[in-house]
Parts: sequence; C-alpha cells; structure tokens
Amino acid sequence: MTDNIPLQPVRQKKRMDSRPRAGCCEWLRCCGAGDPRPRTVWLGHPEKRDQRYPRNVINNQKYNFFTFLPGVLFNQFKYFFNLYFLLLACSQFVPEMRLGALYTYWVPLGFVLAVTIIREAVEETRCYLRDKEVNSQVYSRLSARGTVKVKSANIQVGDLIIVEKNQRVPADMIFLRTSEKNGSCFLRTDQLDGETDWKLRLPVACTQRLPTAADLLQIRSYIYAEEPNIDIHNFVGTFTREDSDPLISESLSIENALWAGTVIASGTVVGVVLYTGRELRSVMNTSNPRSKIGLFDLEVNCLTKILFGALVVVSLVMVALQHFAGRWYLQIIRFLLLFSNIIPISLRVNLDMGKIVYSWVIRRDSKIPGTVVRSSTIPEQLGRISYLLTDKTGTLTQNEMVFKRLHLGTVAYGLDSMDEVQSHIFSIYTQQPQDPPAQKGPAITTKVRRTMSSRVHEAVKAIALCHNVTPVYESNGVTDQAEAEKQYEDSCRVYQASSPDEVALVQWTESVGLTLVGRDQSSMQLRTPGDQILNFTILQIFPFTYESKRMGIIVRDESTGEITFYMKGADVVMAGIVQYNDWLEEECGNMAREGLRVLVVAKKSLAEEQYQDFEARYVQAKLSVHDRSLKVATVIESLEMEMELLCLTGVEDQLQADVRPTLETLRNAGIKVWMLTGDKLETATCTAKNAHLVTRNQDIHVFRLVTNRGEAHLELNAFRRKHDCALVISGDSLEVCLKYYEYEFMELACQCPAVVCCRCAPTQKAQIVRLLQERTGKLTCAVGDGGNDVSMIQESDCGVGVEGKAVFSSVFYFASVPLYQGFLIIGYSTIYTMFPVFSLVLDKDVKSEVAMLYPELYKDLLKGRPLSYKTFLIWVLISICQGSTIMYGALLLFESEFVHIVAISFTSLILTELLMVALTIQTWHWLMTVAELLSLACYIASLVFLHEFIDVYFIATLSFLWKVSVITLVSCLPLYILKYLRRRFSPPSYSKLTS
Repeated sequence: MTDNIPLQPVRQKKRMDSRPRAGCCEWLRCCGAGDPRPRTVWLGHPEKRDQRYPRNVINNQKYNFFTFLPGVLFNQFKYFFNLYFLLLACSQFVPEMRLGALYTYWVPLGFVLAVTIIREAVEETRCYLRDKEVNSQVYSRLSARGTVKVKSANIQVGDLIIVEKNQRVPADMIFLRTSEKNGSCFLRTDQLDGETDWKLRLPVACTQRLPTAADLLQIRSYIYAEEPNIDIHNFVGTFTREDSDPLISESLSIENALWAGTVIASGTVVGVVLYTGRELRSVMNTSNPRSKIGLFDLEVNCLTKILFGALVVVSLVMVALQHFAGRWYLQIIRFLLLFSNIIPISLRVNLDMGKIVYSWVIRRDSKIPGTVVRSSTIPEQLGRISYLLTDKTGTLTQNEMVFKRLHLGTVAYGLDSMDEVQSHIFSIYTQQPQDPPAQKGPAITTKVRRTMSSRVHEAVKAIALCHNVTPVYESNGVTDQAEAEKQYEDSCRVYQASSPDEVALVQWTESVGLTLVGRDQSSMQLRTPGDQILNFTILQIFPFTYESKRMGIIVRDESTGEITFYMKGADVVMAGIVQYNDWLEEECGNMAREGLRVLVVAKKSLAEEQYQDFEARYVQAKLSVHDRSLKVATVIESLEMEMELLCLTGVEDQLQADVRPTLETLRNAGIKVWMLTGDKLETATCTAKNAHLVTRNQDIHVFRLVTNRGEAHLELNAFRRKHDCALVISGDSLEVCLKYYEYEFMELACQCPAVVCCRCAPTQKAQIVRLLQERTGKLTCAVGDGGNDVSMIQESDCGVGVEGKAVFSSVFYFASVPLYQGFLIIGYSTIYTMFPVFSLVLDKDVKSEVAMLYPELYKDLLKGRPLSYKTFLIWVLISICQGSTIMYGALLLFESEFVHIVAISFTSLILTELLMVALTIQTWHWLMTVAELLSLACYIASLVFLHEFIDVYFIATLSFLWKVSVITLVSCLPLYILKYLRRRFSPPSYSKLTS
C-alpha cells in the first residue's frame, strides 16, 4: 500500500547540537559516580555509601573564571563576519600591509567586543549570584550530636534533613516524618512540572510512628532506590528496618518522594537524601545553557562570505592586469585590505545598536507592561517565527476548573439548574423517615421524587468521596489546623489537590449541600445540609496514572459499616468497567464536543471478606521490586468489574484572557502552534478545543499509547491516512516514535495544523524544539511559565518566559593604495553614515494596529525577502553602478581639478549614502530627519579638521557645489524613478492597506 511506512533499520543520526546534555552518563563518569545504578542508602549514615556521588551544587553558568574570556571570544570569532574584521585589524601590525592608522581598524572592533564582553559578564554574574544564593541556603541536619546547620552545597546522600514550611527542598529525598497531625504534607511543584496545584505527599509509615525525629538515628534501616533518571512522575524503592522482629518492609513510590526544587507548603518534614547535584531529577531535566545567534546575523555572515569571495576575485583581477609583476602575492593581500571597506565594520555596530533599540521598545511597549528582555542579541527573531511552542498550565489557561454539567443518563443538570440538585440533596437529609402519603396521586409523585433524589444523592456522594482533595484551614494567613477543624469554619477553608478538576468537583458538591470538611491519611468527613457530620474511613486509594486513566478509593461508612469502592475516570476505560448501558458513549461525545473534560463516576459495594482478600493480595504486590506496577494493576483490576454507573461530570478549564483571538491571529499569520504540557491527555485535549487551537472543522487524532516498534509502525500508518488533522500524543508514545521512526514522525507532525504533546517531561520539550529546528530549518519560539519550561525556552531560537566603492584602483593604474585614509575611513563608518542607517530601526511598513488587524502580513516576513540572495545581488549591482557613477562623473566634470579627487568623490559618497537611506524609508519618523541632518552637519563641521585630505576653499566654490550635486543626482535619480514605478505597477501587499 502506498500509505504504509516501510520498516527500516533503526538509524542512529548524528546530532547537529553536540553540547553535553544534563542526564547523560558523561558527567557521572567525570564526577566519579560511574554509570547510574540502583543504590542502598542507610538513614543518617552517609559514611555507609556504597558508591561515590556528586556534590549537591547547582551550577547554571555557561562559563567559569578560566573559560569566560576564551569562551566569549570563541563564540564571537567562530563566525566569519567577526573573524574577518579580527584578521583585518591584526594585518595592520605588518608594515608591508599597513594602509592607515591602527585606530581606524581597532577602535570599532574593540567597541563591538567590549559591548559583547560586558553583556556576557553581566549575565554570568547574575547567574553566579543566583546559584550562590541557592547553594548557600542553610538547612538543619539530624546527627548524633543533635541538630546541626548545613549549607545546601554540603548536603550528602544519606543525610537526614529537616525542611521547614515554605522552604525549598535542597535534594531529592524520601519523606520520613511530618509535624502535621494528619500525617501528610503538601508540596508546591510549579518550578518542577509547571503545575500550580499542591501535591499530597505521604511519609514512610514506620518512621512516622516513631516518637521523635531523633529516633531515626537509633534504628537500623535503609532504603533501596532505583538508579537516577529523568522521570519526575514515578519512583520505585523499598524501605527496610532490620532491628525489628519481624523485619519491617514497606514499598516506596512517588507519593513518598520529595524532589529538589519543590517547596514544602504545610508543616515541617524530615527526609533522607537519595540523590544530589547532577543526579537530581530537576537537573537531569535541564539542558545546558547556550549562546544564541539570530537568523539575521547568520544571513549577514553568509553574505559576508560571498562579498569576501568577490573581493578575492577582484584582487586577482587587479594583480593579473599587472601581469603578476614583482611580489604579486603581497599585492593580492594589499588589494584585499584595500577593498575591505566593502564589508564595513559599522554594519556590525549598527546591528548591535539596532537590537538594543528593539529590546528597549519591547520593554517600553504599553500593551505588554512589565516585560523584561533577558537577551538583547535576538529580538529581531520575533519577526521570523514559524513555530510557536507553548506550555498549557498558567500560559494558555488560568489552571482553574469550573463545574459545568452533571449527567445521570435520563436527565442532565447544567449551571442554570444546579438549584434542583441542591433541593434533591436537601430533601434526602431533611425528610422524615416515615412520611405517610395522603392520597394515591401525591404518593406516586413522592416515590418518583425520592427515586430521582436518591440517584442524585448517590452521584453527589461519590463525587464528594472519590478524590485526593484535602481541606486546609487558614486564619489571617496562619494555618491552625487543629482549632479550625473543630469548628469546620467555611470562611477559612481552602481545598488543595494535585489536579484542579478535583478541586472543582469538591467545590461543586459543597455548593449543592455536601461539604468536605476534614481529611487525613485514614479518614474523611462530610457535612450534610442539616449540619450532620458523616465519617468515613479511607481503606485504600488508587491514584490517577496516565496508563490507567482513572482513580479509585475504598471507604467504610462508620455509621453503617458498609464498604464501597468508588471510581472515576475517562470514558475510554470506564466503558469496559461499568455495567452495560446505551447512553454512555453518546453523551460523552456530546459533552466532549462542547470542550468539557468528561469523567465517568461509578461505584461497587464490597463484602468484608471480599475486601480482606483483596487487601492481602494488594499489599503483597506493592512490596514487589520487579514489575511492581504491573502486579499492582492486576490486583486492582480484579475489583473493576460490573461497577454501577452513577453519572458523568463535565468541567471546563478557564482560559487566559485573549487566548482565543491570539491563537486565531497566529494561525492567520502562518505560525503553527504546538502545545507541550505535562498535564493529562484528556485535560490537554479539552484545552486545545476550548482555546481554538484546533478549529471546529478540523478533526483530532489521538495517538494511542504505543510501547514498541510494531505498535508505533501501525499507529503511524493510521495517522498518515488522516488529512488536515490535529495530533494529540503522549510523551511515552512520542519517545517510542522518535526512537524508531524519528524522520517519519516529524514529517507527519510538521504537516499538522496543530500538535498537542501531553505528559511531556522537560527534556522532551527541549528535544521537540531541537527536532523542529533540524527537520524544518525554521525559527521556533517557546513560551512557558514554570521551571519545567526552562529547557524548552533555552533550546528555542527565541524564548519567552511568562517574564560600495571599488572603482578608484582601476582608474589609477590598478595601484594598491587607498583613496580614503585615516579619519575619513573611520568617519564614513561611524559619524557620517551610522545615524541615518541606524534610524531605519524606526521604520514601519504599516502601523501596529493594521498589522494586528491583518496578521497575514506576517507571512511576508517568513519568506525572508528583505535579505534574500536576490535582494543582496540587487544592492551589489546598485553599489557598483553608484561607485562607477561617482568616480567616472568626477573624472568627466573635474578633469582640470582632479587633484581634489578625494573631496569630490567623498562628498558625493556621503550625499549618496544619505539619499539612499531616505529612498529606503517607508514611514518617516522625526528622528530619521534629525539623523539625516545631523550626519550632514557633522561632515560639514569636520571639514575644518580634515585639511590634510580636503581643501576647504576648493569645496566652497560654486562650481564644486553644482557639479557634485549633478554626480549625486545621476547616481540616485534612476533608483527613485524605479521605486516610483514599482510602487505604482507592482505594489507590495502592505501598501494596499496604507493607501
């Protein structure tokens, strides 16, 4: 079949970017750690380490003290454009090659290098100070001598570290103890995974039961942990206590892990350090910083090579016309130096100064207040972006979910009918147990009413119990959990959870009458409309995972002793778990098309014997070191059969202001948007629909989970048959596809109107950016708001954090002597012509309002026509024609006064330059007029000091003035006529909007 992808041997491609990546094995070998491998860590005894580990030092600098200057200079002179001027300046130290004063070459070059070195030094100093602040943070460490203070940089594997509330976790640790009475704590992980919600973490049960934290040093216990890796969402390990009878062993998972960079949000915790320094999850997910260079600089660098080639050809021609007489090889070099001003160093000065102005304008833009430009070397990149890669949480969305719909199969409740749900809940908890009917009619009505009320009640109760939400009570910003929970004060209660949709569900149950008022590790309390407290014991919790796409909880009602298994999840998995029905698939589709995230809620009653049998098998599976996840999932699945379908819930993520029109504008401008997020597939898909990242007439292809080459091959073939279809893919499937079919996958993905990658690790985000750059050669822009987006922002071309004359020698017998010497050369490149050329940064084709109204104009920038080879060759021809006109015009009109050739030609050259700038301007700005007049005034004023080169009395004659004017007009007038004809008969697209 033509649409099949042939199976081919795996190709190991050589990366264009050979920079070392955090997370590879090279640095582990360098620090003496060897290949990463599992480890045994004894609590409080770092001296018992079974291998060497890196120091706990964070270093985000590009250079150190010894590599700074060589590194900066290398990054400058690895490009031909800068290397050319260095060699040119160095050649002037050789007497046979000297053409003028040394300052005419070294002053401009020194200025450029000084600006670059100062800029890099400032950035490195800022980075050093930030690293020093982090590495110098002081923590408390438990030791045999009591509690001692230790800097973050001196923390070792095996140390017992105390972390206070609102303190950053200094290393990857296992959670051992907490001061919180509920036996758990919350983490803020926004700088790790970009999610603003708090994460619940649980201590090791054995160590939490110890009387004091000091007892951790009195027991013989160790932790067996997996090798360091980049997965921030999973962890496998075991805790073992040897001095107990019988031996105590507990399984450890992500629920017990405290990753470095997270912040303790509640209580005080004690943890044992597992990984430090370069083995930290956060560091392994961060790529090394790099120096970025703009596409415009690369294009100028390429054109410089072409001009240099032309100089070599012209120099050879000059020497050939002399029949290679004498030391002809030296003459070639002198001609190269003589013609070197064809590539003016003032161009580099203008480019750098122009970028500084662009950066200043961005900072001062009233439409984006508070913007800080971190790099002044690449602002022009924003005008050439082809791919925009954005995070979701906090960037496109506010990360605030709102409950929209409750569907019971036969009836649905929306925002306008939630009062009916409230009345059903109220009737359940306030009606009398025995309410004799007065007559037959009302009795039937009451029975129907009670049936519907009971269905609504069961659904609301399931939603109020099946979650991982914890109510936190704060008064005046200070948490007083014990006092507040006694009163269950509504005014100081806030909900915390690892997912915003769970908070939205619990807030909704509160609004309809069933309020979550208390929760700890083993119990949960609900308050009814009649202020009655319902107590439930939490027997088991099964957290949501991407593989399972569902979460569950087993609770016991303390008033009745009834054990109930509640579960909620995506319709694709719940459809095979619940009892048969004929409405689930249709209604889920209807709600999904509205942009809602749909969750299916179900329940199952368990007998005591049935639960005890399950618990024994579940505990055994959790203690497995090998294939733990598979064994645990198998045991849980034994319960997930023939569950009672209760309801569907629909929640919607609140978007940031103006997201939809912004994405519409980007799409019309020809910019493709890819959303890379660490969030769940369902949430990411709904956000893509709500934000109009995917238009209503476009289909969405959800790339199913693939684990091997064969599955990836089949799924890629299925995707290839789709046309004009947005792609949604998970990080795990993406990794498999890139491993076996990198070229084929990127080819198909780049054809999509939009791509959504969910469950993306930070390193994967950076990898996607790098692959886009390599495969398409187009510019990328990355937008993010969290620490997990740093690698993507650093890798992208532009990152956003939510913060001629050649003619004289041929006339004069091909002699290799300069026409303009000394200050004339440096003056031409600086004060005489720099200001008008520099003022072109203020030029606008159209007003900003018009550009936003017609984003299609951006497509002209993507074509790169202002600096194409065609445009470059046209300007080369123009410069040759104008240079010839000036020189031969001077020969024709000033034949008797040719001794004043310097004054004649140089004055014509300055006037021509000023007129050419005026010819180029599209929209005049008052500063442009000032620049033109200022440059002309500077030239006239400097004539007093240039008597060595120019006769002031000669240029004051009427004959000189009218003849120079004629030469200048002849060199410029044809171009003005051509510009007028072109705008009249072949106008650019933007001119139609400005006329």
